Amino acid sequence: MADLARLVEVIEPEAAALGFDLVRVKMVPSEAGDGGEALQIMAEDPATGQLVIDQCAALSRRVSERLDALEEAGTVLVPGAYHLEVSSPGIDRPLTRVKDFTDWAGHEAKVSLTEKVHGHRNLRGSLVGIDDAGLVTIDDKKAGEVSFPRELIHAAKLVLTDALIAATQPLDTDGAEEVFEDEEEKADD
Repeated sequence: MADLARLVEVIEPEAAALGFDLVRVKMVPSEAGDGGEALQIMAEDPATGQLVIDQCAALSRRVSERLDALEEAGTVLVPGAYHLEVSSPGIDRPLTRVKDFTDWAGHEAKVSLTEKVHGHRNLRGSLVGIDDAGLVTIDDKKAGEVSFPRELIHAAKLVLTDALIAATQPLDTDGAEEVFEDEEEKADD
């Protein structure tokens, strides 16, 4: 089994060297249907909160080279065959870091806990934020305001809403006008 903490230690500096913030590192069953695993790396450009394809490719190459070099030196961080997947967090991003709970306060979130808090294991509502003690608060649609230690989170992510879309900075709109104009010109022909 892969040591995720050690993988983060290796991957985070590679992302930082490219100017990216690491959002999440996770091992999941491969979607290739081969019974293998996928090493999923999610990162963002702090300027946009996302990664474009070229940025994903650059991070993938860099991490792949680093993991290969470690294997050649005798350190295997992911035993067996695996696929490397690098992606942007997307609009309905996972909430994994302390800053995520601060940056996205006021937006709707879904949180799954490892154990029940005030009789609830799954919460959905407006993210209130996180305090200095690490207590996350969500204004759940059914239970009202519920606070819990961040360590109890199994999974947390934003819910895609119109407000979230409006608050999310577009990645890169350069060239969008040209594409639109080209389509208009074709329609006029």
